[in-house]
Amino acid sequence: MNKEWCELNKTMQLQIKKQNSFADGIDILLELRAILMDEIMRFKKDLSREDFNAIPYINAKGYHSKTIAYSLWHIFRIEDIVCHTLIQNDDEVLFAGDYQKKIGSPIITTGNEFVKQQIADFSSKLNLTELYDYVSKVYTSTNSYMKKLDYKELKRKMTDEDRKRLVALNVVSTDENAFWLVDYWCGKTVQALIQMPFSRHWIMHIEACERIEGGVRK
Repeated sequence: MNKEWCELNKTMQLQIKKQNSFADGIDILLELRAILMDEIMRFKKDLSREDFNAIPYINAKGYHSKTIAYSLWHIFRIEDIVCHTLIQNDDEVLFAGDYQKKIGSPIITTGNEFVKQQIADFSSKLNLTELYDYVSKVYTSTNSYMKKLDYKELKRKMTDEDRKRLVALNVVSTDENAFWLVDYWCGKTVQALIQMPFSRHWIMHIEACERIEGGVRK
């Protein structure tokens, strides 16, 4: 585990709980996300296109059993869905920017339904340049939301209407490996969603990407 990332995440979670330290907590979250985004951009600079499709730990249990291309799609589809469809009830970046077509993705879902070779096959279909553009747009959009977030909004819990809207969009697969996300997200407050898809979820998958990178280089 990256100690710097974990410490920033821990401090952020403690600070956003209290009104008098909330703004500082958001600043730390934005700092953490910037550090993690730098690592995501490093992958683009240091790795070949084939490296993004590689799945060296295909039979492992854990996030490192994926590919880096898949992981980027997965991280930012989840963030896009949660930030826009659930929290803000507006258009997802994917739809507003016609990114499914640009990226060449056969799905609009999070990809949780894919396993093993399906993940590798999916990864090879993606236009990496457009995927990175989507990543950047979602990142910027979420940061903009958090900069204007009011402390009082943190305790708002997702409703049945939020759940219905999410399901109607078909952005989460009905596969048993994926559909649990609907209940998970819709049982959370805004604060809890910030603490997972917008921060901890990044850490887990980016650390896994580093492990995948190490496997590729062996």
